[in-house]
Amino acid sequence: MTHRIASDVAPEGAWFKSSYSENNGTACVEIAHLPRTTQVGIRDSKDKGGPALVVPAGAWAEFVAAVRKV
Repeated sequence: MTHRIASDVAPEGAWFKSSYSENNGTACVEIAHLPRTTQVGIRDSKDKGGPALVVPAGAWAEFVAAVRKV
C-alpha cells in the first residue's frame, strides 16, 4: 500500500463513488481503477485533492467481498 496525493494517482474523471454511497455525500470513498497496473486508488470524496491510498486490485477485491458478507 502506498500513500500519495489523489491528483497524482488518477485524473479527476477516473474516480467514482459506489452506488451504495449516502446521497448526502457525508460518508463516501471514491475508487479509481489504475490503467496499466493491477492497483486501485482510494480517496475520501470530501477531500478530492487530498491523500489517496494505492492498493493491489486483488486486496481491494478481497476487502469488498468480505464487506459484502457482513
